[in-house]
Amino acid sequence: MADSDTYQGDQDMVQRRPASPAPADLWSTLKKALFIIGSTTIVFVALRNSLTYHLQHFWGASGDFWQHQWDKILSTFGDDPFTLMVYGTTIVSYVIYWLVGLIYTAMDVTGRPATLRRYKIQPGTNEPVDIGKLVKCILWVNFNQIFVGIPFSMLCFYLLRLRGWNESSQLPTFHWVIFELIICILMEEIGFYYSHRLFHHRMLYKHFHKMHHEWQSPISITAIYAHPLEHALSNMMPAFLGPLLMGSHVATIWLWVSLALLSTLNAHSGYHLPFFPSPEAHDFHHLKFNQCYGVLGVLDLLHGTDDKFRATKCFSRHLMMLSLVPPREAYPDQLTKGKVICGKQCYDQPSEDVQ
Repeated sequence: MADSDTYQGDQDMVQRRPASPAPADLWSTLKKALFIIGSTTIVFVALRNSLTYHLQHFWGASGDFWQHQWDKILSTFGDDPFTLMVYGTTIVSYVIYWLVGLIYTAMDVTGRPATLRRYKIQPGTNEPVDIGKLVKCILWVNFNQIFVGIPFSMLCFYLLRLRGWNESSQLPTFHWVIFELIICILMEEIGFYYSHRLFHHRMLYKHFHKMHHEWQSPISITAIYAHPLEHALSNMMPAFLGPLLMGSHVATIWLWVSLALLSTLNAHSGYHLPFFPSPEAHDFHHLKFNQCYGVLGVLDLLHGTDDKFRATKCFSRHLMMLSLVPPREAYPDQLTKGKVICGKQCYDQPSEDVQ
């Protein structure tokens, strides 16, 4: 019987591994987390500098290029903080989500380009994707983005007003934005890990989170295919903790929301593409249900909720590939020892989730 037929949610919110994590494992996970944060920062800095140079050169702009662009946005749409926070954030997130999500979806529907199938994490799944499930997913995602996202953004606006936030027409300094993004990443890790794990509790899973796990092999746009309550509390709330703590400028919030969406779209894509952050951990979560709840993996290691993942070949592939060699070819399965589950080769002990 498959996991999706038997799993009913974590029985208890207790630590699964009584022993403390080995220092080597902890340091390895911390290095991966720091690598993700550091590489994201470096790429963002390089991209910002490169874009600034080329766009200024092309458009003949001088001075602070990005401030000029922000001034154009304000002159076009107005500088009302409520409009920028609520409707601006909704539009930015909607465009980013579907612009990237539909590229992945086209790959899943058409199976092209064929060469990218070599980068599938679970080969043989969603080839092609089930159209009925896809349409249902698209409808629910749009519902969450509009009927959950807009009211939640309104709540965020009033909480920011209560806390006190940067409503200036001047953009924050670039270095301060980098610092705020790091805080946002850390706060999201904490908020998402514990809220996500809570929704796996038996009292909540079957009523809420089971909907998201209908996709045992996820595709990109299933990232926010979830019950509306879960979407608000486990998807949007963790992402908002950082901006609320820092009282962030709305432009910083737009940037952070865009980065967070790109991250979760990649994590659910089902493809481990070169030069992209590894989605292996969250893909394994969809396969096994009670592993890998977090984003960075630090809290999973500390709470022992990645022990099965670390015992699989999937963990060997859990790194950013800096060559065009597909991870499954760089770290091949040993067919004589493993057991195929839903297209993925696993090397752990028999799981209680599979009967």
